Amino acid sequence: MNPRTARTHLLLAGLLAAMLSSTALADVTQASPNGFTSSFREAIKATPEDAWKAIVQLPRWWSDAHTYSGKASNLTLDARAGGCWCENWNDGASSVQHATVVLVMPNRLLRARGGLGPLQDLPVEGVLNIVTSAQEGRTFLRMSYRVGGPPDVGLDKLAPVVDQVMGAQFQRLKTMIETGKPD
Repeated sequence: MNPRTARTHLLLAGLLAAMLSSTALADVTQASPNGFTSSFREAIKATPEDAWKAIVQLPRWWSDAHTYSGKASNLTLDARAGGCWCENWNDGASSVQHATVVLVMPNRLLRARGGLGPLQDLPVEGVLNIVTSAQEGRTFLRMSYRVGGPPDVGLDKLAPVVDQVMGAQFQRLKTMIETGKPD
């Protein structure tokens, strides 16, 4: 394992250890050395329109613990194709682009591309989908994060850690949709 990959593994292990204890409905649906898919789906007590209003307020539901600056309030989400999911702090002297928005269908789908968190340091591509749908009188929220890259990165070993982090964010979003507060 190269030193860069080893550092990333250590950083991800540290993030896992630092995570708040939250129950995530994690489902790594596929994992191999060159990729994984992490998926979450639950019925929610809201309309797709109300869910959408919460989704695009990313700084309100994303966890402080999973930002570079330590404050989710430093996040921005420009919910349009080409828009930035960015973070700025130190009066703009420090910044990071977490992902680029590639598809927006209000009340239905937000899609962004990027290697979130420590995955940004690896030669990988990630695609995050946040979907709302109404079926049989119920509204469902679904989040999936697919990550792929070269096999030497060992994404199958990173998948459980990323899955837990994404699961925590999914739970925070669901709670915010239903209660107006992420926790």
